[in-house]
Amino acid sequence: MEALIREKLSQLSPGQKKVAEFLLMKPEQSAFLTAAQLGREADVSEATVIRLSYALGFNGFPDMQARIQQQVLKKEGLSVLEQETEADSLEKEKSLFASVLDRDVAIVRQLATSINEADIWQAVDWLNEADQVLVAGFRASYGAAHWFSFVLSQCRGHVQLLQGAGDMPEKISTLTDRSVVFILSYPRYSRDAVQTAECAKNQGVRIIAATDRPLSPLGQLADLTFTTEENLTSMFSSNTGLQSLLNLIMVGMTTKNKEHVQARSQTLERLYTTQGIFVE
Repeated sequence: MEALIREKLSQLSPGQKKVAEFLLMKPEQSAFLTAAQLGREADVSEATVIRLSYALGFNGFPDMQARIQQQVLKKEGLSVLEQETEADSLEKEKSLFASVLDRDVAIVRQLATSINEADIWQAVDWLNEADQVLVAGFRASYGAAHWFSFVLSQCRGHVQLLQGAGDMPEKISTLTDRSVVFILSYPRYSRDAVQTAECAKNQGVRIIAATDRPLSPLGQLADLTFTTEENLTSMFSSNTGLQSLLNLIMVGMTTKNKEHVQARSQTLERLYTTQGIFVE
């Protein structure tokens, strides 16, 4: 493993190098950490840890971890098979898809225990009181941003989705110190998201961020930051935690401003009917 890391070291990103160096320095500690725990130890995201495993030629983080465990146990004169318990064997036999779902459930449970409800209500107040709301999410974060801007527009007016970085200056220029920019950004962090946040901050606009850690590039710029874990079991990440977070905010919006939301919903329903928007 050490030889492999040293061979590939020059090809790794700065974040991946931090993880690789941690693996070289503390293999025994690294052998039994989860990807998220290893990321925290190396001060990078879980996604960076998993991308390192692919960069080193493994089929994913579990494959890389198994190699590290093999080497550590070999040094101690023990084989992996001798250390494997019956519970471990049953876990390995579990369906790949069931394992992914278990991880998603664990992420939602972690969100339930760590979320600060006062921050949720603060975000709700800012979004309710804002004269304009601009929602932004680029690349992998765009889908969640699109959904959030749509459901938010069901609750209040003057909500825009930033479709791309190209028209960012024009849309930011119309915002005021009573506006809110809600930005979503997860690894790998989009430069467009950071530039949007920087532009909004220079304009004196409040920024709410949804990201994976407080000290992410976006978290450092935001006035209010929410963090959720990613379920990155392959090259693609699940946004289960993010979607749950956004849903909490929308529940807060509809609860705190119930009469206005109901009135707006009735107006929209009349327009939908008149325009034949939906097929019954």
